Amino acid sequence: MIIALQLVLLTLITGSVGYYLCCAIATAQFFATPKQEKGTNVEPVSVMVPVCGVDENSRENWESFCQQDYENYEVLFGVMSPKDPAVPILEEVVAKFPDRARLIFCLEALGLNYQVSNFIHLLEAAQHELVIFTDSDIYVQPHYLRTVTAPLADPSIGLVTCGYVAHAPEFLMPVIASLGRCTDNIPSVLLARSLSGGHLWFALGATMAVRKSVLSQAGGLQSIVNQIGSDSHIGNMVANAGYRIELSPYIAETDGGRQTFRQLFQRELRWARSIRYVEGPLYYGNVFTFGTVYCIPLLLLFGVHPWVIIVSLVTITVRIIQALIAIYSTGCPKLVRWLWVLPLRDLLSFIIFVGGAVGNSIYWRGRRLQVGMGGTLTEQVKS
Repeated sequence: MIIALQLVLLTLITGSVGYYLCCAIATAQFFATPKQEKGTNVEPVSVMVPVCGVDENSRENWESFCQQDYENYEVLFGVMSPKDPAVPILEEVVAKFPDRARLIFCLEALGLNYQVSNFIHLLEAAQHELVIFTDSDIYVQPHYLRTVTAPLADPSIGLVTCGYVAHAPEFLMPVIASLGRCTDNIPSVLLARSLSGGHLWFALGATMAVRKSVLSQAGGLQSIVNQIGSDSHIGNMVANAGYRIELSPYIAETDGGRQTFRQLFQRELRWARSIRYVEGPLYYGNVFTFGTVYCIPLLLLFGVHPWVIIVSLVTITVRIIQALIAIYSTGCPKLVRWLWVLPLRDLLSFIIFVGGAVGNSIYWRGRRLQVGMGGTLTEQVKS
């Protein structure tokens, strides 16, 4: 029994070390390769921002979309309720940028995924063929539009997406969140991209730049209005329609402000369960990504034998190197002083992985929902 447990732990650790190394290589290669970061695209663009509630830096985030170094574009903010606390701020933003911004009241819920419902309303109001779906909690630089639309000059590319991190968080919970995005999420996306020949079959919610005609050809948003993981589904639809999905080198800024542990945990658990139901068995492959966590039972069960110390030190060293490559590649050097938090980040990621593997209930913007096969949403039944 002891030998079997020893073999299991060593297998998991070895797989994790291999994963860390592959992520480090994929990350370094992607960011070291010269790319067209600022395009010359002048095609009109409609930026669509679904809003629900107010975050700490909401005004600054929303105004950043209205201050782009791009000649012809519009920004559409969509809310589902006139009583949403975001409305007064959005009205001020629209008044400040009357030639750029519009506020759309997306009153009718077209399905249980309110974000997709919001997108559908905004899509109908959008004036331009080229549209960008984005999250409401990100801040973008003035060259954002030029950068993320540049790859669409290639007609074989149907969608452009990008990652997002908090580059300089100041509090512990945002640091833990940013370390997850910077050292885990983005590297794993880059590894998936590398393994699939340089392209993706899914998208990231921070940015999805796509044409209306491509969306229509792919099946339309109405088909996913009752499903979780809209970014993955939209990416799948576009890829299945025969188009390539490009990952932009641009990385958006998101600042968790003073979010609590509960908020962080609920959000990441929702992501985990969404991924599990959307990706199916592929989700369980993540068991080979927690090498530093598996070193804990290895040390507890087998003591400080030289081989145990060597295995643990090698695992931790490779993980730190991988994390540092990700931190510097994504332009987050201020996260280095928070590296002592990485073990907590890894342990939390493992707990969320386990929670994501066994549950089907999610908490999303004040609502309790259940997730079924394929990511289908249903209302939580109250007992």
